[in-house]
Amino acid sequence: MLARVSSAAVLGIQAAPIDVEVDVAVGLPGCQIVGMPDAGVKEGRLRIRGALENSGYKLPPRRITVNLAPADLKKDGAAFDVPIAVGMLCAAGVVEPTALADTTFVGELALDGSIRPVRGALPIAAWARSAGMRHLFVPRGNAEEAAVVTGDCRLHAVAHLTEVVAALRGEAPPDGANAGASSPSQMPLPARTLDLADVRGQEVARRAMELAAAGGHNLLFVGPPGSGKTMLAQCLPGILPAPSFDEALETTMAYSVAGLLDGRALLTNRPFRAPHHTVTTAGLVGGGPAVRPGEITLAHNGVLFLDELLEFGRPVLEALRQPLEDRCVALVRARRTISYPADFMLVAALNPCPCGHHGSTQRTCTCSLAGIAAYRSRLSGPLLDRIDMHVDVPAQSYRQLAGGDPGETSAAVRQRVEEARQRQHARGPRCNARLTSVELETMVPLDSDGHALLERAVDRLTLSARAISRIRRVARTIADLARAPHVRAGHLAEALQYRTLDLST
Repeated sequence: MLARVSSAAVLGIQAAPIDVEVDVAVGLPGCQIVGMPDAGVKEGRLRIRGALENSGYKLPPRRITVNLAPADLKKDGAAFDVPIAVGMLCAAGVVEPTALADTTFVGELALDGSIRPVRGALPIAAWARSAGMRHLFVPRGNAEEAAVVTGDCRLHAVAHLTEVVAALRGEAPPDGANAGASSPSQMPLPARTLDLADVRGQEVARRAMELAAAGGHNLLFVGPPGSGKTMLAQCLPGILPAPSFDEALETTMAYSVAGLLDGRALLTNRPFRAPHHTVTTAGLVGGGPAVRPGEITLAHNGVLFLDELLEFGRPVLEALRQPLEDRCVALVRARRTISYPADFMLVAALNPCPCGHHGSTQRTCTCSLAGIAAYRSRLSGPLLDRIDMHVDVPAQSYRQLAGGDPGETSAAVRQRVEEARQRQHARGPRCNARLTSVELETMVPLDSDGHALLERAVDRLTLSARAISRIRRVARTIADLARAPHVRAGHLAEALQYRTLDLST
């Protein structure tokens, strides 16, 4: 007998339908799974047989063939255990075929029949809703995330294979119920561990952080060890506006695919990712045998912080160039291309020289000019061009640290940032850092004084066309914070001040 069961696989942060075909026929007893399964899927036949027998379902001694269609799409993981088991039970006459209509199954089986959570339940739930499925069976550990988008598709959160069979037979009400997603206005603000009020001094760096948060700009801190670069970066999520529902949904999908939700539902915090400098290229941009999302995707709609920037490998840093422009990363493999979103704010920190004290008024630098040049050459010009602002963070004296007045709180700064973002959204769908070249000419027109100032800056600093565009975007953000309708020469002059590494050449 032949049975067909609906399931889905995750490609990037989207789901693709998979038809699970199970044929139980006369022949030598055994089970074969075809359709480009990986080792995890093939091993499922042992898990499934043990789960069925330990749940009280004895399969007849027949030849079982399982086909996962389409056959040209590689399947990985253990999420097909439950649909294959349901197909076997249907082919064996335990479950009626009519009970499987417009129903999608996903889940990993343990040998005792319990159902374990899997990666990517949220994208699968979104696909089931868009495909018009009436029922979706997911592991109970994935119930919270799947309930965000199920809508009219009834969600069944199950913990054991017997619960699945009982629900399909109509013998017991299914566990779980539909749950609506929280609206953006109901999203709680994330708990903050660091507040800008804890930062003493560093007025220029604080101002640069406010500009970066208001316009979504990339930011580079340059300063000696212990000057507060890391602390400033960790304060940045506290001044960013809360994500919209669509942003939170995209971020949650990325974490669902990576298996990092841990039973949580919609993520209402903007992510803050800070990988160690030993991270590999695949760990940063994504990849590996299973083509998993990397740190830049996990930082989607949030902040990617690279501390000790020049300690990262050169290939790792160069891999950031394309995602910083395209706001996505395409991972090409032999049989498929996977695209992951990567719209993040890059915040980085580096020392001015190998010893860290070049230009300091408190300690003497011991590095040679050649050593400083070699150290800074690890950061390529093309990557530096893609960072909107690079700001000096000087060391603070004891008097400044001990006797300095606390600055504004993150809540006060966040209010101004949100007002600036509202002005940007009134002009268009994107924040200032994401403006295209056409939008830049329309939304950031310059008067004669502004053109003259930029011309002098280009002649003196030999700025590239990309750097000029980024200076104009920062100037637009400065004008938004000042509630100015147009960009003036004064706004451009301040934007030029946040180009420390250009000014030092």
